[in-house]
Amino acid sequence: MRNYEELTVWQKAHRMVLEVYRVTKDFPDDERFGLVSQLRRSAASIPANIAEGCGRNGDRNFTRFLSIAAGSASETQYHLFLAHDLKLIKQKEYMELDRQIKEIKQMLYGFMKKLKP
Repeated sequence: MRNYEELTVWQKAHRMVLEVYRVTKDFPDDERFGLVSQLRRSAASIPANIAEGCGRNGDRNFTRFLSIAAGSASETQYHLFLAHDLKLIKQKEYMELDRQIKEIKQMLYGFMKKLKP
């Protein structure tokens, strides 16, 4: 069993989620149950799945949860893109969050590759 809090990818994903929450708090009220909810949920799913995978037995199960986290990262990346196109996120914030998501995805894929036999 691994300690997820020690994993750099989990730490980066957690910080990114905190940033997503900060950025989305100023979204219009009519997006509260739409894009805000979707974006926060998909972002939080990344470190949550890493943490859940750490609690499972074996590299195969862990890899499966890392894959789910990578899928959530792609979903988050799209929601950020949409929020940017809708002018809900400033260019600078979008570019930084997009950079973070790409880095997290790269780390997840590298981790999965390392764990496969």
